[in-house]
Amino acid sequence: MTPSNSSLLRFENTSVVFDDDVRALDKISFDVKEGETRIILGAAGSGKTVLLKTAMVLNRAAEGDVLLFGQKVTNSPESELFQLRSKLGMLFQESALFDSMTVGQNVAYPLLNQTANRIPREQMEPAVRDSLRFVELEQTMEKYPSELSGGMRRRVAIARAVVTKPPLLLYDSPTAGLDPITAHTIMALIVKERDMDNTTALVVTHRYQDGNLVANFRYNPESGRLDPAGETGTNTIFMVLREGRLVFEGKQAELEASSDSYISKFVKRPEPSS
Repeated sequence: MTPSNSSLLRFENTSVVFDDDVRALDKISFDVKEGETRIILGAAGSGKTVLLKTAMVLNRAAEGDVLLFGQKVTNSPESELFQLRSKLGMLFQESALFDSMTVGQNVAYPLLNQTANRIPREQMEPAVRDSLRFVELEQTMEKYPSELSGGMRRRVAIARAVVTKPPLLLYDSPTAGLDPITAHTIMALIVKERDMDNTTALVVTHRYQDGNLVANFRYNPESGRLDPAGETGTNTIFMVLREGRLVFEGKQAELEASSDSYISKFVKRPEPSS
């Protein structure tokens, strides 16, 4: 499917100020088009998670505007935000699963609690199973999160985020705390979701290799593997935040060519041979 040029998320000179007068976001502007994947890099405390929460209108902008699916939401009442939020999928830090619910109940949660996404009861279990099958965890339906490894919990959280087939997905540090092999598995699922369902995504990460994988590989449904995307690459934009400000926005090649000392420290370059 060829992505359209429609805007799914736009920040217009957006600032977020907390009670202690700290500017968590400072006059940020960017426009996420349908079909893009945005890789968001930055030091701890630079505003990455705040940006995602502001996109969901969990944080309110003190200045500027936020537009979600073309609608200004900066000052919208909560009652008007339910419908818009139902078109978002969110993977929170550390998965944020409900410990008292089974895996199946966790994945079904958006289908039960988001009015716009409710489906007939007889369709719910097949939808949940399909979502868990997508992340290769259908066999865990009756288990509890405490019975799963960290990587499996992260995959369940992805299943919950995508079960409603949202057009826009927000991933907050999906590989944090995972070993390299498990981290690769999680990012491969994000690529698979992008290519199978043509979703748009924002991915907060501290690992440059996560962005590199998204930018340069595509999911092959015939083999079930990732294949190099070739010279055309993918529709991936990198962003770098510093102290609440957007200091870089562009393609991977531009990021790697940057001479800025702060920006360049997020790029993993080949080590010189001895």
